[in-house]
Parts: sequence; C-alpha cells; structure tokens
Amino acid sequence: MWVLYSPVFGYMFTDRSYATHWICQTVIAGFICWKSQRQTDSRVVSECRYEMSSLSAFFVQIKFDDVHFYENCGGGSFGSVYRARWISQDKEVAVKKLLKIESEAEILSVLSHRNIIQFYGAILEAPNYGIVTEYAGGGSLYDYLSSAESEEMDLGQVMTWAMEIAKGMHYLHSEAPVKVIHRDLKSRNVVVTADKVLKICDFGASRFHSHTTHMSLVGTFPWMAPEVIQSLPVSETCDTYSYGVVLWEMLTREIPFKGLEGLQVAWLVVEKSERLTIPSSCPASFAELMRKCWVTEPKERPMFKHILITLESMSNDSKLPEQCNSFLHNKAEWSCEIEATLERLKKLERDLSSKEQELKERERRLKMWERKLIEQSNTPLFLPVVAQISAESFYESKTEESNSSEMTCQITSSSNGEVEGMSLQAMMKGFGDMFALDMGGPVLHSGMQVNMQAKQNSSKSSSVREGRKINMALGMSNFNWSDDSD
Repeated sequence: MWVLYSPVFGYMFTDRSYATHWICQTVIAGFICWKSQRQTDSRVVSECRYEMSSLSAFFVQIKFDDVHFYENCGGGSFGSVYRARWISQDKEVAVKKLLKIESEAEILSVLSHRNIIQFYGAILEAPNYGIVTEYAGGGSLYDYLSSAESEEMDLGQVMTWAMEIAKGMHYLHSEAPVKVIHRDLKSRNVVVTADKVLKICDFGASRFHSHTTHMSLVGTFPWMAPEVIQSLPVSETCDTYSYGVVLWEMLTREIPFKGLEGLQVAWLVVEKSERLTIPSSCPASFAELMRKCWVTEPKERPMFKHILITLESMSNDSKLPEQCNSFLHNKAEWSCEIEATLERLKKLERDLSSKEQELKERERRLKMWERKLIEQSNTPLFLPVVAQISAESFYESKTEESNSSEMTCQITSSSNGEVEGMSLQAMMKGFGDMFALDMGGPVLHSGMQVNMQAKQNSSKSSSVREGRKINMALGMSNFNWSDDSD
C-alpha cells in the first residue's frame, strides 16, 4: 500500500497509478504558477513550480512495513544505504535511512534522467525516515574501479562513462526543472547498473541553485573544489572540478591523493595549488580536459555543455583509441609518476608538521622567558650589581632658555664577578618600567657605571648654566636609562 504525499495541501492522494501522480503534480503546480502570474516563459514557470521547498516536494509516501531490508550496502551523505525489497511493488530497491527528511527527497522528486538515480518515494514515519530509489546491482563506480574487472577497461568504456556522467550533470545544471548543484560528485556517488549504465546518486549535499549559492563544508576533500573547501560562494562549476577527479579515477584506476588525510589534501589544494598528477603518457586530449576542470578560478572551468562537445570531438579522433588503450593497459610504466608525487606531497606535509612543531616549541620557550622576566622584574631592588646609590649621587643642571631640567645619577658597581644583563634589567625594572635594556652577554668587569637621567618639564626658564650636588630621596619613577659601560 502506498500513497501520494503532498506537503502543499496537507493530505495524500491514494492511487496506484504513476499517471495520477504526475497529473496531480502538474495541476497543483499550474495553479501555483497562475497565482504567481509567472506564465510568460516556460523556464520561468518551471522555476516557479519548484522555487520554494514547501511547494516542490511531491513524492510517494511508502510505508515502513512495506519495505523488507537486506544488507547494508554502503553509506551515503548523512545516512546509511540498504538493499531492500518494496513488498507491495515486488521491486528491489535501495533505501537510504535518515534521521529526518530534508532536501534530498525534494530534489529527487523533480528529477528524471537516464543517468540520474530513479526516485520511488520516501518513508516519512518517525523515526524510520528513508529515501527509496532504484537499486543498482553493479555497486558504486569507486568499487568497480578497485576491482579486477576494471583492468579490462578500454577507451570505449571510459568514453561512454565519461559521457554518461557529463550528460547527467548537464541535466542537473541546465535541463532539470530547477538548477541543482550536486556538490558531492565522486566515484562513490556514481552507481553502475546491471547493464553497465552509470547513474548519479546521493543528493544529500545538493541544493537548488535558486535557494542559495553560499554552501557549507560538504563533500570529500580529494574531490572538492577549492571554493567548496573554503566554504565560499559556489556555482555549478564546483561540480566541474569534481568531474575532472572522477575522470582521472577512470583513467588511472587509482585513489585520488591516496594515503593523505582529508585536511592535508585541503591544505595542499587550497594553499599550495596542488592537483592530481596526470601521467606524461596520458592522451593529451584527456589531460587537457582534466586540467581545465581543475582551474582554480571557477569562472574559467568549462560548463558540462562544453565538456560534452569536447568528448564528442575526442570520440572522432582516430588516433585516440590506440593512445588511450596503450595508456590504460600499461599502468606499470606510469604509476611510478603518481607514486613519486604522493611521496613528494607526504614529505611536504612532514616538513610542514616539523616546522609547526618547531614554531610551537619556539612559542613555548618565548612564553617561558617572558614569564621569567616578569618574575624577575617583580623581585626587590637588592641585587649584587648595586653598590652605592645615595642622595649625594644626584646632580642638578639647568640650561639657559630651556623649559626642562634634568637629573643624573651615576651608579658604580662594586661587583668583581659576572653581572648578568637579566639582573640589571630586573633592577632597572623597578625604576618605572620605562626602558628595556638588552645587555647581550654577561659583563665581565667590575666598576661598571650606569647613568640614570630623569627629565622633568618646567614652565620656568633660567638664564644661567649651573651645576651643583643636591640631596634628594631616591624615587622609583620617570627614569630613562643608558648603559655607559663601554
């Protein structure tokens, strides 16, 4: 038993005919478009029909007890995927279990293309939410490329699959009722049917383009465009970047950035502009297409319309089959190039980690020195370097036509040993913390003299120069220090 669910009007249409489903969808959407007076252009009408999430989700509601679950066949974005049987329809299906139904069912409900996974309906019974789609018996493209069967791939298969993925993505960007940006295109999200047709699936990270162009961090780093990694505003060409990685996977049958952690890949792609290694013997037309897909500037990447034109042109190249087949079947000759790049990137990452540790150690030591300086600056002014500081040590001088007076003090050290700059600095710290003295190495002689000067503004001017010894108490503020030991 299944029913047609429409969140627009809050009730369900019971019918077994898919024709009724589409009739209801068309009538309701037509009414919405009429109300909004957007009937001037068929494209505008389509956008109107699906622009708001509350007006676009028309899908079959499948009862939870109408589904018999088999094994877990993998994980998608935000949920696990199970092989199952839709009992009432006697149909093998894939069910993606979710914590809640969000945009994925809404997006799938408006899509229909040979290279997009077919959507059957959704389970809306809490807490057993799920999305029900067709089941692809061949597994994911990622698994296929890791199997022994992939070793027999030739140009024909690579070209066919490259075209199928590009057609599916072109539909999402340009031909669907509303533009959809996938944002998580990768070989794990492309499935292989029993008759070897590729279908794009897992729209958990996807968004209607009209809803927002500023995306949160989603996807898997080796396939992610730089702007997606940085959570910058995105366009459909972020999918172009990911497509280039999937094409690289089909040609090399290697894991992109194998052995590197996700955040390491993110840093290399964004900060170092690193890209996957294209072996030197890779056919030039494929190499050029991948490089165009990986351009840093999103606007400079090709749209899927142009990718399809490029692939069509390549299929007419009489020399390409021999070049491509030779490349595919002689992996031992060029795989070392990929390995060498991976080793270089790993070394770069190790060097970075080492430098990071050095910087952390340097920061730790600087903080320790700073703490010791503070501790020493707070110690009393009774240090070996201090010999005699008395009232008679101070002199006053006045200069003609000067609005200031200054006071000097000469300190003579009686120490016969080493006097460390740190101790002297701690002593001087007590005089108002006005000057940081860098003594360099230890002072190796006794009798060191340090001149202190205290300047004080005065509103009076004197007309004679005079100097005399005065008696005054020792103050602890407004002193400028200079080292005259040299």
